[in-house]
Amino acid sequence: MIYGIGVDSCSISRIKEKIQKEHFVQRVFGEEERSLFAGKGKHIAETAAGNFAAKEAFLKAVGTGLGGFALAELQAIRKESGAPQYLFSGKAEQFIQEKGLTVHLSITHEGDIATAFCILEYREQ
Repeated sequence: MIYGIGVDSCSISRIKEKIQKEHFVQRVFGEEERSLFAGKGKHIAETAAGNFAAKEAFLKAVGTGLGGFALAELQAIRKESGAPQYLFSGKAEQFIQEKGLTVHLSITHEGDIATAFCILEYREQ
């Protein structure tokens, strides 16, 4: 059963400017995400924009908007295959566990736009 669905798009050029500020990077992205960016070379902005969109898509799926959780608690990391997945900590991890949710994430890029889609579903008992 679906708990929530969220989608968000983010301008890559806007994030490219924002990630020049260390304070923004530290506040928005978790440690594992920052490590992911370090390996992306010239594609850092695309990856960061996709991750930012993933955070907002999750918040929309939950129904809190930009409140409720620290953005760095909602990390979008990559599986060995390259597929994106969330890594939660703090209040976000507690929320997922208490609600018994499985979280699905998809990220895509087209031109100057990164889009993320999040589905929250109740775990089968």
